[in-house]
Amino acid sequence: MIVLGCNGFTRVSEVFAEHFGAVGKDKHYLLGHDAAASLLVDGELVAAVEEERLNREKKTTDFPVRSIAWCLEQAGLQFSDIDLIAIPFDFSAGVLDEMLSGIVSAPVPPAAKLQLLGSIGTLYSEVVSHEAILADFAARTGFTPDPDKVVFVPHHLAHAMTGYYAAGMRDSAFLISDGRAEVLSTLTGEIRDGRVRVFEESAIGAEYSMGMLFSAITRFLGFVPNNDEYKVMGLSGYADPPSPNPFVEQFVELGDQGTYRFARPLETDNPQSLDPLFEEYFGPFRDSLEYRSRVAAAAQEMLSVVTRHQLRALEARTDLDHLLFEGGVALNCLNNTPLLQSSRFDDMDVSFGASDTGVTLGAAVHAWLHHPDSAGEPRPAHRVTPYLGPEYDDSVIEKALAECDGRIEWRRLSGDEEVVEKVAQLLTEKVVIGWYEGRLEHGPRALGHRSILANPNFPDIKDVINTRVKHREPFRPFAPIVLESDAPKIFDMGRKTRSPYMTFVFPVRPEFQDVIPGATHVDGTSRVQTVTDEDTPRLASLLRRFTALTDVPCLLNTSFNVAGEPIVCTPADALKCFLGTEIDHLVLGDYLVSKTGTPA
Repeated sequence: MIVLGCNGFTRVSEVFAEHFGAVGKDKHYLLGHDAAASLLVDGELVAAVEEERLNREKKTTDFPVRSIAWCLEQAGLQFSDIDLIAIPFDFSAGVLDEMLSGIVSAPVPPAAKLQLLGSIGTLYSEVVSHEAILADFAARTGFTPDPDKVVFVPHHLAHAMTGYYAAGMRDSAFLISDGRAEVLSTLTGEIRDGRVRVFEESAIGAEYSMGMLFSAITRFLGFVPNNDEYKVMGLSGYADPPSPNPFVEQFVELGDQGTYRFARPLETDNPQSLDPLFEEYFGPFRDSLEYRSRVAAAAQEMLSVVTRHQLRALEARTDLDHLLFEGGVALNCLNNTPLLQSSRFDDMDVSFGASDTGVTLGAAVHAWLHHPDSAGEPRPAHRVTPYLGPEYDDSVIEKALAECDGRIEWRRLSGDEEVVEKVAQLLTEKVVIGWYEGRLEHGPRALGHRSILANPNFPDIKDVINTRVKHREPFRPFAPIVLESDAPKIFDMGRKTRSPYMTFVFPVRPEFQDVIPGATHVDGTSRVQTVTDEDTPRLASLLRRFTALTDVPCLLNTSFNVAGEPIVCTPADALKCFLGTEIDHLVLGDYLVSKTGTPA
């Protein structure tokens, strides 16, 4: 069975701008961001790519026409070969009724209520209804799907299935928390043998969305909501939460069955609605590290309190010992390790596709598992690689190199052994290296195939990369990449034994804080990626050789892009980023590239 998953809407940005004022920094506040496509063939995930990597528009909401075309080309398929098309949203007529009922009963003036009803009606009829999505698909691809072969998967179930599949299809309890799905923001339940059971009494509506609240705080602090929440997470390390914390003591009210409420419900179409309350709690906004970090620390503690409350209720409802945490809130990796440590679960997985980048995977898996024709097909029992996107052969690399003639010097190395030896030697110095190999990773993190690498032993290497390469705020931390076998001796990982997707933060053991200061945050922690020879053999070999040369057991790893741009996809993208920054050297497959005047 062949299942195509796709997420993205041609007109969603236009409708949000016209009817909800979602422009500028607010353009991604609502649904539709992180457009992508994926392809599942007989239960095996063979291809997946985010549209932003191909159209070069970060967090694009557009219909994923390029991603779909690439997935089919990668597998040698045509539209006529597809058995099912899976969409990770289900805006059914019943969902519309629920949305409209909520507006009718909301305590807002009649004129505002009528305007919002009209805006929601336009969004539904022109963008997110089943009929609108089918028409969009036909208009953008030239292929008219059979409605009977299109499966609309509720958004949170798609998130749950992404985690389930990525973790090897192991029976698991799940906690899903994000900005909003169709009408909900949080769901818990369990998956047994591929079948989902939802604990309905724990569901949280969008008006009490922890994800949207964190986005509103992100905007209040001067950042882009639904994009820069990780900056707030990073800032929280610079301060202790205030005591008492107004978010915890005054704003959040914990209820039974893991539920919670806010003292003032969110206006889900207005990310600024709580700004006066934030100023009441913390004083007028000030553009300072001290002010921002104090608010960020308060928000981080609130997130921890709420998710622990949800998890305690989930523990009481299930006897399963494995936990899946998915949705955009799960990318707050500073919360994840203590969340697991305070629970009774043996382990917790947060996948490489935890945010909306991954829901096309989960939608495809859900459609496949719940189709009668898949009953006899084998179920993969292995974890899934995140390296699912495009790769490019030497001819494409050499063409891109030739187009930069006069600005670069390059030479082809003899293969893995020479690449590893040369790059390890370079990294003994204070240099920054673009590392580009194999298939593009899926999800928001660079996981070693489109990465920028450096030696974390230099205390100021973080400042070098933030200012000379990434062009971003100086408070932003960087992550270490480490061999899975070495990780426990460097980091206090608690019950975790691996962190392959950079979704957990661990304390750096005291004896290593002076060894990897460039990858140690101000609070003594690191967002760790562990690798093995099976995951990415060339990078594992580089780590091994670098450690032998330096006695430094990690490399600093950050995404190969500059602020505001997607991670590079093609060799031409990599060269453009290389030439537009102060990256010292670039590894393109087997090619070592330097700028003219700096021999490779």
